[in-house]
Amino acid sequence: MSTARRAIKIAPSLLSADFADIANQIRMVESAGADELHLDSMDGVFVPNFTWGMKIVKDLRKLTHLTFDCHLMIVEPEKHVDAFRDAGADIITFHYEATPHQHRLLRHLRDIGAKAGIAINPGTPVAMLVDLVEEIDRVLVMSVNPGFGGQSFIERALAKVAEVRALLDARNPAGEIEVDGGIGLENVERAVNAGADVLVAGNSVFAADDPPEALREMRRRIDAAQRAAR
Repeated sequence: MSTARRAIKIAPSLLSADFADIANQIRMVESAGADELHLDSMDGVFVPNFTWGMKIVKDLRKLTHLTFDCHLMIVEPEKHVDAFRDAGADIITFHYEATPHQHRLLRHLRDIGAKAGIAINPGTPVAMLVDLVEEIDRVLVMSVNPGFGGQSFIERALAKVAEVRALLDARNPAGEIEVDGGIGLENVERAVNAGADVLVAGNSVFAADDPPEALREMRRRIDAAQRAAR
């Protein structure tokens, strides 16, 4: 799929936001042009960190109409996806590595009205998605090892994005590709050119001196990459 014909989305990651001022943080990125909000739920088992569960998602839902992109870094996600959907998750992404029944869970997510996403860790090959691709609404390519914000971008992720793009274009053209981890002004254009549709931005937005301007500059660079591809 040509990069010039895709609508690229920016999803600020609330993991990097200041939760003491979360309502204002959300309003800030929303007014600056965020397309979605990325919410990382971590259980301290699948990844070595804890974040939030359904109660926080439900409370945050009251603050914005932006799409909630809920990324579950938890074991046995099939036990919890209904509660996340009830809390307000629009897109629910689980990790391929976290359950043996990926196909069943992808179908269940669609049955409960969520978009079905599946994430792959840096060490998981794209080939693992071959038997699932028609059931996927979004593939999340991890460009860091999951569990912590502020990590350095893994360059190999760009080649994986291109591999996923080829797979989706051949068998599920409506499917989206999301890249999560280390995304910032230095690599946003390369991620778009590789085939990404959704860019998760954490510290590159919330830790910037001027977060709204950082987000707007990201959008300008995305637009420039798309113009150059025409």
